Amino acid sequence: MTARSDLDDLGVEEALALVNEGNGSGTGGAGGGQGDRPPPEGAAVPAPTGEGVYDVEADQPGPGAKGDLTPAPARPRATPWPQARAIAERAARQVPRTATAPVSVPLDAALGLVLAAPLAALTDLPSFDTSAMDGWAVAGPGPWDVREAGVLAGHAQPEPLTDGSAVRIATGARIPYDTTAVLRSEHGRTDDKGRLHATRDMSHGQDIRPRGQECRSGDQLLPTGTFVTPAVLGLAAAAGYDTLAAIPRPRAEVLVLGDELLTEGLPHDGLIRDALGPMLPPWLRSLGADVIAVRRLGDDAEALYAALKNSPAEIVVTTGGTASGPVDHVHPTLHRLGAELLVNGVQVRPGHPMLLARIKENQHLVGLPGNPLAAVSGLLTLAEPLLRTLAGRAAPEPYTLPLKDEVHGHPHDTRLIPVVVRGDRAVPLHYNGPAMLRGIAAAEGLAVVPPGGARPGQELELLDLPWAAATEAGVCFT
Repeated sequence: MTARSDLDDLGVEEALALVNEGNGSGTGGAGGGQGDRPPPEGAAVPAPTGEGVYDVEADQPGPGAKGDLTPAPARPRATPWPQARAIAERAARQVPRTATAPVSVPLDAALGLVLAAPLAALTDLPSFDTSAMDGWAVAGPGPWDVREAGVLAGHAQPEPLTDGSAVRIATGARIPYDTTAVLRSEHGRTDDKGRLHATRDMSHGQDIRPRGQECRSGDQLLPTGTFVTPAVLGLAAAAGYDTLAAIPRPRAEVLVLGDELLTEGLPHDGLIRDALGPMLPPWLRSLGADVIAVRRLGDDAEALYAALKNSPAEIVVTTGGTASGPVDHVHPTLHRLGAELLVNGVQVRPGHPMLLARIKENQHLVGLPGNPLAAVSGLLTLAEPLLRTLAGRAAPEPYTLPLKDEVHGHPHDTRLIPVVVRGDRAVPLHYNGPAMLRGIAAAEGLAVVPPGGARPGQELELLDLPWAAATEAGVCFT
């Protein structure tokens, strides 16, 4: 908890914000119970040098280390929320191109990827004149003598028609030469002599799909960077493709930290259920990642060091351990690995202890706070722009909606508040504390609340939740 003397120095609103934003520990989240807790006063933390590179020569002791009693330098001021998102996107653009080289993917494995090359038609569409309806192919003016044999889809070129003749035809079947039009089944009748009559006027070429109506061979159908939806797969198949050139999904590994976490059953004896282990993998997949592993390490510094040192993933996501408590091992481990800190705390509530680090040239770590909603904030702040850019996806167009109700803000930081959309208004949801998932589980988006809060009717930027966008595109999370 923040000391009483510290609270006395704050304004009432700021003091309440600090208390309400989760200064306690073990408040129902996964990952060591650190939540949104600020570093304890005087706690030793690895000191960044220069532009955020941990100084491996300084041998700065971690929390609880003995020998050097010199107080650690204060951690740099947290990064503003918009700037943190921009840094994450820029970090992905600096990954060597060889790490994101296009791959050839079968159609049934391409859903949710991004085209690495334009989709050009390999054939005319349709590739021959076809019937757009079930009915009769007719030649010349009626009435018509109907041939006995019909024309079905998938059959070879039928016999040509002569004026005054007709033949039964199915949707998608090849049009006989010299056909004038297709008479729909519901628009024709036969007389006692078996002659076909039209029951309404017809125009030349009616209900015939001419060859190349949709495209000609070589036409560009979709540009590079197109997100592959089910409709894109259908178009690619129709245009003659068996595989697509696509940008591969960045591989992600999730490391769940915390000795207090249960994987089944009810909480008991100070142990709590792990909410992030089940939640993060499908969420990361919806952001474009290929989740290759979920590992539970507990509060074990050596296990974390070995996991980070040997991980084959491009993105490692950790839960909890990003502050400076006695079992918060993320900072000391990154220091030990000589990692480069790109973002060390963000001016956002919940989730301000989040971090982004470059471990290797093509490997990044996103450190999420342990409290569930704080972790969601970290996902959308740092993981989303990083994964989106690595996966080649376009940034979503920003949009705003007016608030229905007032939202209290933090005195200095951005707040992310779960909302639902009702009509043309964003309705803030309750249960939006850093350790709570009840609000976000019912939400359709997150409203970006500026410092100081927002009044009813004020336009706020909204962040779509990734599962909503993925559902609209038909993307499966598994």
